[in-house]
Amino acid sequence: MKKIFAFSIISLLVGFSANGATTPWWLQPTICRLDPTNCYPTMGAGFDSEMWDATSNCRGLKIICADALKTGTDDTAMGLAEIARGTGILVDYDTDLLGASGDCFGRRKTAENGSMASVNGKYVNVWCSGILDTPDEFLPNGEITYGDQPTCDELAEYGYAAVENGRCYGKYYNPSQYYIDCIGGNGNLPYRIITLNGAYYSTDKNDAPTTMDDANEVFDTMFATSQKQKEKYFQE
Repeated sequence: MKKIFAFSIISLLVGFSANGATTPWWLQPTICRLDPTNCYPTMGAGFDSEMWDATSNCRGLKIICADALKTGTDDTAMGLAEIARGTGILVDYDTDLLGASGDCFGRRKTAENGSMASVNGKYVNVWCSGILDTPDEFLPNGEITYGDQPTCDELAEYGYAAVENGRCYGKYYNPSQYYIDCIGGNGNLPYRIITLNGAYYSTDKNDAPTTMDDANEVFDTMFATSQKQKEKYFQE
Protein backbone atom coordinates (compact mmCIF):
# COMPACT_ATOMS: atom_id res chain seq x y z
CA MET A 1 0.00 0.00 0.00
CA LYS A 2 2.80 2.42 0.86
CA LYS A 3 4.48 1.70 -2.45
CA ILE A 4 1.29 2.39 -4.38
CA PHE A 5 0.75 5.69 -2.52
CA ALA A 6 4.35 6.74 -3.14
CA PHE A 7 3.97 5.97 -6.85
CA SER A 8 0.83 8.10 -7.00
CA ILE A 9 2.64 11.04 -5.44
CA ILE A 10 5.46 10.72 -7.94
CA SER A 11 2.97 10.56 -10.79
CA LEU A 12 1.33 13.78 -9.63
CA LEU A 13 4.65 15.55 -9.30
CA VAL A 14 5.95 14.45 -12.69
CA GLY A 15 2.61 14.44 -14.52
CA PHE A 16 1.87 12.53 -17.68
CA SER A 17 -0.16 13.99 -20.50
CA ALA A 18 -1.96 12.02 -23.19
CA ASN A 19 0.79 12.69 -25.74
CA GLY A 20 3.53 11.64 -23.38
CA ALA A 21 4.93 15.12 -22.59
CA THR A 22 5.43 15.95 -18.96
CA THR A 23 3.51 18.94 -17.48
CA PRO A 24 3.57 20.11 -13.86
CA TRP A 25 0.39 18.89 -12.20
CA TRP A 26 -0.70 22.39 -11.23
CA LEU A 27 -0.79 23.41 -14.91
CA GLN A 28 -2.62 20.39 -16.25
CA PRO A 29 -6.09 21.18 -17.72
CA THR A 30 -7.77 18.56 -15.55
CA ILE A 31 -6.82 20.41 -12.39
CA CYS A 32 -9.46 22.89 -11.10
CA ARG A 33 -7.88 26.22 -10.36
CA LEU A 34 -9.45 29.33 -8.82
CA ASP A 35 -9.39 32.39 -11.06
CA PRO A 36 -8.60 35.37 -8.86
CA THR A 37 -9.57 37.94 -11.52
CA ASN A 38 -12.83 39.91 -11.23
CA CYS A 39 -15.41 40.68 -13.91
CA TYR A 40 -15.28 44.32 -12.83
CA PRO A 41 -12.31 46.50 -11.77
CA THR A 42 -14.11 47.47 -8.58
CA MET A 43 -17.28 46.19 -6.95
CA GLY A 44 -19.40 48.06 -4.45
CA ALA A 45 -23.08 49.00 -4.38
CA GLY A 46 -25.10 47.07 -6.93
CA PHE A 47 -22.71 44.11 -7.18
CA ASP A 48 -22.56 40.65 -5.63
CA SER A 49 -18.81 40.16 -5.32
CA GLU A 50 -19.12 36.62 -3.94
CA MET A 51 -20.96 35.09 -6.91
CA TRP A 52 -19.20 33.43 -9.83
CA ASP A 53 -19.87 34.41 -13.44
CA ALA A 54 -19.50 31.00 -15.10
CA THR A 55 -19.85 32.28 -18.67
CA SER A 56 -17.16 34.92 -18.32
CA ASN A 57 -15.07 32.78 -15.96
CA CYS A 58 -14.61 35.49 -13.38
CA ARG A 59 -15.96 36.61 -10.03
CA GLY A 60 -18.69 39.20 -9.52
CA LEU A 61 -22.25 39.62 -10.81
CA LYS A 62 -24.09 42.88 -11.45
CA ILE A 63 -27.50 43.14 -9.77
CA ILE A 64 -30.16 44.46 -12.17
CA CYS A 65 -33.19 46.25 -10.72
CA ALA A 66 -36.57 44.56 -11.12
CA ASP A 67 -38.00 47.66 -12.85
CA ALA A 68 -35.43 47.26 -15.63
CA LEU A 69 -36.35 43.63 -16.35
CA LYS A 70 -38.98 42.48 -18.84
CA THR A 71 -40.18 39.80 -16.47
CA GLY A 72 -39.66 39.36 -12.77
CA THR A 73 -40.48 41.22 -9.63
CA ASP A 74 -37.13 40.90 -7.86
CA ASP A 75 -33.71 42.39 -8.39
CA THR A 76 -31.61 39.79 -10.24
CA ALA A 77 -27.86 39.14 -10.36
CA MET A 78 -26.79 38.73 -13.99
CA GLY A 79 -23.56 37.86 -15.78
CA LEU A 80 -21.68 40.02 -18.27
CA ALA A 81 -22.74 38.05 -21.34
CA GLU A 82 -26.41 38.03 -20.34
CA ILE A 83 -26.40 41.79 -19.74
CA ALA A 84 -24.61 42.38 -23.07
CA ARG A 85 -27.30 40.41 -24.93
CA GLY A 86 -29.96 42.51 -23.24
CA THR A 87 -32.74 40.06 -24.08
CA GLY A 88 -34.32 40.27 -20.64
CA ILE A 89 -33.71 43.98 -20.06
CA LEU A 90 -36.08 46.79 -21.05
CA VAL A 91 -34.64 49.18 -23.65
CA ASP A 92 -35.75 52.17 -21.56
CA TYR A 93 -33.19 51.46 -18.83
CA ASP A 94 -29.46 52.09 -18.58
CA THR A 95 -27.78 49.21 -16.73
CA ASP A 96 -24.58 51.21 -16.28
CA LEU A 97 -26.33 53.53 -13.81
CA LEU A 98 -27.51 52.71 -10.31
CA GLY A 99 -31.26 52.73 -9.83
CA ALA A 100 -33.12 54.99 -7.42
CA SER A 101 -32.57 52.58 -4.50
CA GLY A 102 -28.80 52.70 -4.97
CA ASP A 103 -28.36 48.94 -4.49
CA CYS A 104 -29.01 47.70 -8.05
CA PHE A 105 -28.37 48.84 -11.63
CA GLY A 106 -31.02 50.06 -14.06
CA ARG A 107 -32.14 53.68 -14.28
CA ARG A 108 -34.67 54.99 -16.80
CA LYS A 109 -32.86 56.68 -19.69
CA THR A 110 -33.22 60.45 -19.92
CA ALA A 111 -32.18 63.14 -22.39
CA GLU A 112 -32.14 66.92 -22.70
CA ASN A 113 -30.76 67.44 -19.21
CA GLY A 114 -33.40 65.15 -17.72
CA SER A 115 -36.40 66.91 -19.24
CA MET A 116 -37.21 63.91 -21.46
CA ALA A 117 -37.38 60.21 -20.58
CA SER A 118 -37.49 56.98 -22.56
CA VAL A 119 -40.86 55.17 -22.54
CA ASN A 120 -41.39 52.14 -24.80
CA GLY A 121 -38.27 53.05 -26.76
CA LYS A 122 -39.29 56.67 -27.44
CA TYR A 123 -38.47 59.86 -25.57
CA VAL A 124 -41.40 61.73 -24.02
CA ASN A 125 -41.71 64.90 -21.98
CA VAL A 126 -41.02 64.87 -18.27
CA TRP A 127 -43.87 67.01 -16.94
CA CYS A 128 -43.43 69.38 -14.04
CA SER A 129 -44.97 68.13 -10.80
CA GLY A 130 -48.72 68.56 -10.53
CA ILE A 131 -49.52 68.84 -14.25
CA LEU A 132 -50.47 65.20 -14.90
CA ASP A 133 -53.73 64.01 -13.35
CA THR A 134 -52.46 60.44 -12.84
CA PRO A 135 -48.69 60.16 -13.36
CA ASP A 136 -47.32 56.65 -13.86
CA GLU A 137 -43.83 57.35 -12.53
CA PHE A 138 -42.00 60.04 -10.60
CA LEU A 139 -38.52 61.07 -11.76
CA PRO A 140 -36.06 63.53 -10.20
CA ASN A 141 -37.21 66.36 -12.51
CA GLY A 142 -40.93 65.61 -12.61
CA GLU A 143 -43.49 63.03 -13.73
CA ILE A 144 -44.14 60.87 -16.80
CA THR A 145 -47.09 58.97 -18.21
CA TYR A 146 -46.78 55.68 -20.08
CA GLY A 147 -49.90 56.35 -22.15
CA ASP A 148 -51.09 59.23 -24.32
CA GLN A 149 -49.43 62.57 -23.64
CA PRO A 150 -51.68 65.50 -22.63
CA THR A 151 -52.95 67.53 -25.58
CA CYS A 152 -52.53 71.27 -26.04
CA ASP A 153 -56.23 71.85 -25.31
CA GLU A 154 -56.10 69.77 -22.13
CA LEU A 155 -53.11 71.73 -20.87
CA ALA A 156 -54.47 75.12 -21.93
CA GLU A 157 -57.66 74.49 -19.97
CA TYR A 158 -55.61 74.94 -16.82
CA GLY A 159 -53.33 77.64 -18.20
CA TYR A 160 -50.38 75.39 -19.11
CA ALA A 161 -48.43 75.03 -22.35
CA ALA A 162 -46.09 72.21 -23.33
CA VAL A 163 -42.96 74.32 -23.30
CA GLU A 164 -39.81 73.67 -21.31
CA ASN A 165 -39.87 75.05 -17.80
CA GLY A 166 -36.42 74.49 -16.34
CA ARG A 167 -35.78 70.74 -16.46
CA CYS A 168 -39.38 69.73 -17.05
CA TYR A 169 -42.25 70.63 -19.36
CA GLY A 170 -45.36 72.65 -18.58
CA LYS A 171 -45.22 76.40 -18.14
CA TYR A 172 -48.10 78.32 -16.59
CA TYR A 173 -49.59 81.33 -18.38
CA ASN A 174 -52.13 83.38 -16.44
CA PRO A 175 -55.35 83.26 -18.53
CA SER A 176 -56.06 86.90 -17.69
CA GLN A 177 -52.78 87.91 -19.31
CA TYR A 178 -52.23 85.30 -22.04
CA TYR A 179 -54.23 83.25 -24.50
CA ILE A 180 -52.85 79.81 -25.49
CA ASP A 181 -53.87 79.21 -29.12
CA CYS A 182 -53.82 75.48 -29.90
CA ILE A 183 -55.35 75.62 -33.39
CA GLY A 184 -52.61 74.83 -35.91
CA GLY A 185 -50.16 73.73 -33.24
CA ASN A 186 -47.72 70.84 -33.58
CA GLY A 187 -48.58 67.85 -31.39
CA ASN A 188 -49.16 69.12 -27.88
CA LEU A 189 -47.37 72.39 -28.62
CA PRO A 190 -49.50 75.53 -29.04
CA TYR A 191 -49.53 77.42 -32.32
CA ARG A 192 -48.93 80.67 -30.48
CA ILE A 193 -49.23 82.32 -27.08
CA ILE A 194 -50.90 85.72 -27.28
CA THR A 195 -50.23 88.48 -24.78
CA LEU A 196 -53.63 90.00 -24.15
CA ASN A 197 -52.74 93.41 -22.70
CA GLY A 198 -56.35 93.90 -21.69
CA ALA A 199 -57.88 92.37 -24.83
CA TYR A 200 -60.46 89.62 -24.82
CA TYR A 201 -59.39 86.82 -27.14
CA SER A 202 -61.20 83.62 -28.00
CA THR A 203 -61.69 81.50 -31.13
CA ASP A 204 -64.82 79.86 -29.74
CA LYS A 205 -67.92 81.42 -31.32
CA ASN A 206 -69.92 80.40 -28.25
CA ASP A 207 -67.86 82.87 -26.22
CA ALA A 208 -69.03 85.84 -28.28
CA PRO A 209 -71.41 88.22 -26.48
CA THR A 210 -75.04 87.80 -27.61
CA THR A 211 -76.64 90.82 -25.94
CA MET A 212 -75.71 94.44 -25.39
CA ASP A 213 -75.28 93.78 -21.67
CA ASP A 214 -72.85 90.95 -22.44
CA ALA A 215 -70.90 93.21 -24.80
CA ASN A 216 -70.76 96.00 -22.24
CA GLU A 217 -69.46 93.55 -19.64
CA VAL A 218 -66.69 92.45 -21.99
CA PHE A 219 -65.69 96.05 -22.71
CA ASP A 220 -65.81 96.96 -19.02
CA THR A 221 -63.47 94.08 -18.27
CA MET A 222 -61.11 95.12 -21.06
CA PHE A 223 -61.14 98.73 -19.86
CA ALA A 224 -60.43 97.73 -16.25
CA THR A 225 -57.56 95.48 -17.33
CA SER A 226 -56.12 98.20 -19.55
CA GLN A 227 -56.18 100.64 -16.65
CA LYS A 228 -54.25 98.17 -14.50
CA GLN A 229 -51.70 97.64 -17.27
CA LYS A 230 -51.28 101.38 -17.73
CA GLU A 231 -50.76 101.95 -14.01
CA LYS A 232 -48.24 99.12 -13.95
CA TYR A 233 -46.12 100.06 -16.97
CA PHE A 234 -46.70 103.82 -17.46
CA GLN A 235 -45.82 105.54 -14.24
CA GLU A 236 -46.28 109.34 -14.20
